[in-house]
Amino acid sequence: MFSNIPPTNSRSQSSSANKPATGPGGSPPEPSEDGYTIGWVCALQEEYTAAHAMLDLVFNGPETSKRRDDNYYAFGKIYGHNVVITCLPDGEYGTSCAAAVAKDMIRSFPALRFVLMVGIGNGAPTRENDVRLGDVVVSTPRGTLGGVVQLDLANMRAGGKAYDRRIGFLSPPPRLLRAAQQEVRRRYDDPGLPDRLAANMERMARRQDFKRPTQDRLYRADYEHEGGPNCNDCNPDKLEDWNQKPRLIDRVVGVHYGIIGSSSSLIERTEEREIYARDPDLNILCFEMEAAGLMNMYPCLVIRGICDYSDSHKNDEWHKYAALSAAAYARELLSVLKPEKVDYQKPWAGLREDGKYIVGYHLVSL
Repeated sequence: MFSNIPPTNSRSQSSSANKPATGPGGSPPEPSEDGYTIGWVCALQEEYTAAHAMLDLVFNGPETSKRRDDNYYAFGKIYGHNVVITCLPDGEYGTSCAAAVAKDMIRSFPALRFVLMVGIGNGAPTRENDVRLGDVVVSTPRGTLGGVVQLDLANMRAGGKAYDRRIGFLSPPPRLLRAAQQEVRRRYDDPGLPDRLAANMERMARRQDFKRPTQDRLYRADYEHEGGPNCNDCNPDKLEDWNQKPRLIDRVVGVHYGIIGSSSSLIERTEEREIYARDPDLNILCFEMEAAGLMNMYPCLVIRGICDYSDSHKNDEWHKYAALSAAAYARELLSVLKPEKVDYQKPWAGLREDGKYIVGYHLVSL
């Protein structure tokens, strides 16, 4: 069952493990700007809060204002990795905003090897892909697709294929991260091992607002919301029966690997959801609004916790729990990655003689 987070006896997983690294008496030295190797980008405050809870140590961090950087950051260490976390400005969303935030990040931290885009997403469940609220979806290449596709809703057809065209090809996640995913999956699938995602989520056990909501309701695609702030007035006979059945694996959240759709518009109509989810060339598992702004410019992996079903029944009840489940997966991924292997990867920026950085084919002035 997926109802309650089991307790953990690991003190290193508790929220008290998140402690300042600069206190008196033998604290680790603060990394310089070139000492941070992993970037973590969020879009919403609840995502930023959950990300910060995953830090083992907290650093004060370097001053970034001299580099014309409008971002604010949290700094810390997770399983030996020096991580810098930032969040999009309040009220701003979408691919262009995410790209601007990442551009400022690269000005200040040119030694980063890759970025994790971690937060909530809108699910696209089918009977074959049993994606549920609170589950995690990880961008993973499938066929000719790199893990994230940018959707062009203006050219979507009502029937047949889901699209007339897709805008560009988005790069796959770095090979090192895709290799680490295999070990994460092995641990997750082994019933003899503890639920490590649940242990990571226990780091926010004191935050009642991040607890798992009690009801997960997926209504049939042809049934619209009856009105009001919740589904109390909606007909329970219209629920999808397969979504209500208990799952066999004994884990707090399900984890799915596949294609994520990135769109400049929020997917709120089941007609759109069903076309993208059931197209055999796509099989999209969830939707979001930021990743397409990063994928072709920076080495990036997208991790999304499912907060709704992309339909008229959506509300904010699952937002915080979904943000927490995504952050918990990101922490688990970093537990598998060896810092030495990350250090061996090339930084995503190269310094030219004129003092400017090259990010792929893009020139960035400091």
